[in-house]
Amino acid sequence: MRSGPLQVSVRWLRLLNWNPERLSMSDGGGVGDIEIRRAARDDVAAINLLIGASVRGLSTGLYSTEQIELALANVFGVDTQLVDDGTYFVVEANGELAAAGGWSARLTLHGGDQAKAADDPLVDPATSPARIRAFFVDPRFARRGIARRLFEKCKAAARDRGFTRLVLVATLPGVPLYTALGFTPAESVDVPMPGGITLPCIHMERPIDSQ
Repeated sequence: MRSGPLQVSVRWLRLLNWNPERLSMSDGGGVGDIEIRRAARDDVAAINLLIGASVRGLSTGLYSTEQIELALANVFGVDTQLVDDGTYFVVEANGELAAAGGWSARLTLHGGDQAKAADDPLVDPATSPARIRAFFVDPRFARRGIARRLFEKCKAAARDRGFTRLVLVATLPGVPLYTALGFTPAESVDVPMPGGITLPCIHMERPIDSQ
């Protein structure tokens, strides 16, 4: 459900006490040796545990406990179609699972398997943007450059497939990161959940070749 144009997004950024300069600088501390590899079906259980830790650890103060738990049950999770497509990745830092995320050439913009419709067709790179999908970072590794490195890998892969634009649906904790990565807010999106509860998110876009 879309809740309004750009001015609503700005309202959410103010609620975040948003400072793009401060937050972009915080995403660069480094973590030593990291490996980014394609996720496999055998990784799904561990990724879902990571997602729970990430959402609970990084969303406090931005979403209520009720919103967080409903989102974990009904929205957030691994989209195994991306795993099968080879476009979802895990990041291991010093041998630990530190993050996961990917991109997609399919229609779905957000959500794990539990949130998807049965049909998820491929989109045409000539007319549609690639989707940046489901970036989650273990709170212990947050703001240390991992998400940026993962994004660069996804961006390069999408470019190689012929895409010229990127789009995503950002949760409120992710807005500062994606802003630092060159995305701009287009409109607010209220993701519906059971009981009439919604999850406020921000639809964001960027050209694939912008800095």
